[in-house]
Amino acid sequence: MAGPTGRGGSLGAALGDLLRAQVTPRHRLSTYNAKHWHAQLSQLTGTRRGYEALETAGLDVRPDTLFKWLSDPEYNVRRGYRDLIHTAYENVAIVPADPIPDHIKDGQYEISGWVTTGTDRRQRGTPDAAPLRIDGERGHWDEIEELWLAGELTDEEFEDHFVDDVIVEDIGEGTDGWVFDGSSYSVEIR
Repeated sequence: MAGPTGRGGSLGAALGDLLRAQVTPRHRLSTYNAKHWHAQLSQLTGTRRGYEALETAGLDVRPDTLFKWLSDPEYNVRRGYRDLIHTAYENVAIVPADPIPDHIKDGQYEISGWVTTGTDRRQRGTPDAAPLRIDGERGHWDEIEELWLAGELTDEEFEDHFVDDVIVEDIGEGTDGWVFDGSSYSVEIR
């Protein structure tokens, strides 16, 4: 029975496709695009989550002051307060990534596409060559997860870390390292 599968033009793209299909990446809410402090404050005070973000950011003003600010977009608000409003706004606008689940980190991977180690270059996952099988449980996922949670896990970074921290940890360096230089890959977890 086939498990979750990712596809892409590189190993990193296929891994990213697989991960994004399983968990929510860090992202910005599309409705949070206000630039001016007044528009940001108006939007924040429209929700309980917004009020909590203002409090967490350290905005501590009396209700009548807040009312003055909201009723006049040209009100002269000190820079420090504007910075707190902006911080609260950004904290609400950014939705954190879900952690990478255990079934991803502990999965049995089957990689199809061009794989090279030393002079051995094969298109894996064909009738002539089985997919490259990797035990994810033997890998070290800390750096991958750190980049994922920060919203900085690019396809290139994912591929580099997957090779160094998962493949090498499971089956070793290969003859001269591992190269994935094809233009089409699929990654399946079993």
